Amino acid sequence: MARIIGAIATSHTPTIGFAFDGQKQDDPVWKPIFDAYEPIKRWLDEKQPDVLFVIYNDHITSFFFDHYSAFCLGIGEEYPVADEGGGARDLPPLKGHGELARHVGAALMADEFDMSFFQDKALDHGCFSPLSVLLPHEPDWPLPIVPLQVGVLQFPVPSARRCFALGQSIRNAVESYPEDLDVVMVATGGLSHQVQGERAGFNNPEWDHQLLDLYENDPVALTRLTHADHARLGGMESSEFIMWLVARGALSPKVECVHRSYYLPSMTAIATAVYENRAEPMSADDAESARRRAHRQLEGIEELAGTYPFDLDRSVGHYRVKTSSTSSSCRPTAPTSWTIPRRCSSSGSSRRRSAT
Repeated sequence: MARIIGAIATSHTPTIGFAFDGQKQDDPVWKPIFDAYEPIKRWLDEKQPDVLFVIYNDHITSFFFDHYSAFCLGIGEEYPVADEGGGARDLPPLKGHGELARHVGAALMADEFDMSFFQDKALDHGCFSPLSVLLPHEPDWPLPIVPLQVGVLQFPVPSARRCFALGQSIRNAVESYPEDLDVVMVATGGLSHQVQGERAGFNNPEWDHQLLDLYENDPVALTRLTHADHARLGGMESSEFIMWLVARGALSPKVECVHRSYYLPSMTAIATAVYENRAEPMSADDAESARRRAHRQLEGIEELAGTYPFDLDRSVGHYRVKTSSTSSSCRPTAPTSWTIPRRCSSSGSSRRRSAT
């Protein structure tokens, strides 16, 4: 069965990616940042994980405020680089581990987390900035990811406690996945920083170090902090630290920190860390019980003839209903196991309708 072997925590400021593309690894200003990633790269090389579970937030590139979700899980097979206004970075798309993602999605819903799901959306610097430094990527990335986008920009935002609980649910979901996989959680986001208002540029290194100590040794204490607490102590944007708590919740209560760094070069504190998991593996019986629970709501549905639930597996590859225009017919392109109501005009052109 799958297991979580540890977690990487890293800031995701876009300037890291820009400096990497500009080959500034030996620039005196940037060298401390890149040097801090070297121990993580060595750890990844040693552990050789099969999947990265990446917790990040989008910066209004693929997710906008006309439909903004608290937790949105990527269930597709590929994720390109987002154009954030200056052209997309020259990086190959990341591969997704869709089967694991869909298993986790079903398990989280069974645990009563009301998840959203996405496919075919580009990922921005929240994901690509740290990964481009941590992993080789020419011509392709060495391993797939499961991306989890957390809506931290528009309040109300999930609480620290809710994020920690989500991580605990993710742990159960991953450990009940039947394939033998080593999974690493990747928590992204800055520590103290504020980028708006008259208080822009605020930092608090003393609080950052205390935060890192608590994250390692007493994460439950951090679940008591409100977003106003984070804003007061670390600046308004530091509340994105709640994404780190998703990863921490997926680990054992006691972890081993094998790397930690902190650097404040400008207005955003940049931290990196590696935590090794000390959790006991889930038993085979518990894993089987968890898998049954994840699919309980549709148990027995296959006995209903002519009934095809539009589940996550069916959605991948078939959520876009395509029709073609011909002079004589309307030809469906939906999968043969289900049908889409269509309406054809007299000229033979087809019009798309929603599946229900």
